[in-house]
Amino acid sequence: MGRIAGDLKERTLRFATEAMKAIAALPHETRGWIVGKQLGRAATSVGANVWEADAALTDADFAHKISIARKEASETEYWLELAGRCELLPDPIRGRLSEEAIELSKILRTIVRKTQAHMRSTGKR
Repeated sequence: MGRIAGDLKERTLRFATEAMKAIAALPHETRGWIVGKQLGRAATSVGANVWEADAALTDADFAHKISIARKEASETEYWLELAGRCELLPDPIRGRLSEEAIELSKILRTIVRKTQAHMRSTGKR
């Protein structure tokens, strides 16, 4: 059994899937390719790091992987904002993904804080 409770793993996989669908809607030109490549890397990395954290052997490794996932969610927000400002993605698609990226960032930030507090209280690393 892994460390991740609830539906977080499924949610991050669903997020990556929706991001990949959005990337397919980007224009087939240089601007779309640049944003699409970066958006794809960041959005899929959220779930990849959460899934890797689920198999972490130590609390420190778990917190580190979740922290990376949080940073990738934040980066995803940036690429989605850029796609919106450059009018590369329709607002409904971009808005839904952006809301989920923000929500995932909050969830992951909470997990990191609680894990670090647990590590401090138990003296574990």
